[in-house]
Amino acid sequence: MLNLTTENSENNQADEFEIAVPSPPELMKRRAKSHLGFILGGSVVLFALIVAIFAPLLAPFDPYDQDLTRRLVQPIWHPTGTWKHPFGTDALGRDYLSRIMFGSQVSLMIGFFAAIISAVVGSTIGMMGGYFGGRTDNFIMYLINVKLALPGLLVALSLVSVFGGSIVALIIILSFLFWDRYAVVTRSITQQIRVNDYITAAQALGASRTRIILGEVLPNVMNQIIVIASLEMAVAIIIEAALSFLGLGIQPPTPSWGLLVSEGRSFMFFKPYLIVLPGVAIFFLVISINMMGDGIRDITAPEGRN
Repeated sequence: MLNLTTENSENNQADEFEIAVPSPPELMKRRAKSHLGFILGGSVVLFALIVAIFAPLLAPFDPYDQDLTRRLVQPIWHPTGTWKHPFGTDALGRDYLSRIMFGSQVSLMIGFFAAIISAVVGSTIGMMGGYFGGRTDNFIMYLINVKLALPGLLVALSLVSVFGGSIVALIIILSFLFWDRYAVVTRSITQQIRVNDYITAAQALGASRTRIILGEVLPNVMNQIIVIASLEMAVAIIIEAALSFLGLGIQPPTPSWGLLVSEGRSFMFFKPYLIVLPGVAIFFLVISINMMGDGIRDITAPEGRN
């Protein structure tokens, strides 16, 4: 009787000290709440997204409305600035705050869709080469080597000069520039994954190749795809701004942050806010996207990085 009582007491104590293992979604929530980079970067990106979506409602003026009687009005922090135009006006009297708000639509749209399209194309090509191997892999490696041998920015300048600088054209051109980076990474990881036991088990059970690639390989490379996408989205925004600055990207009067910098360079010594404001917007958006991407990588990492 004494032995049974002692055994029950030990079992109760073991139950009391049993540690509950959190589920993967719960673990990700905990990491997200404690990841400063993800919180800061995600907050800025979310703010920019809200501004871009609701720009027609939030902008105090029409970004295309010109009024030469109010040209080059100083921003609010200048002694002569007014709250009517908090960020001042440009050389044609257009409200600068409104143009910056509408410019966020162009940057986010081009960066997001260019990253998504290149991710789909490059990841598909990379996983096919890594899984099938043989001639398929050799052909895909040939395509990757050809793409890596091309000077990206020069190719972008050439294509934009031929096809124009519309938003659709820029998205397609930038997607063409970035797919190889996804292909290289996903191909390498897929080659490591395809020899694992769970892939062999899926093949033994009769799963199709498409089912194995989408159901077994893709979830294991998604973490790396997200990291590359965040980097490429930021790079796409910078390249779009550079092309617009050179006059080959978004054409006036469409507001684009790179175009705003280009239009303000004639007044950079007298009205520096014309360059500083869109430049600061580009800087914060790009670095916030990178911080958010690094945070997503750490939060979703299976090895438990913090």
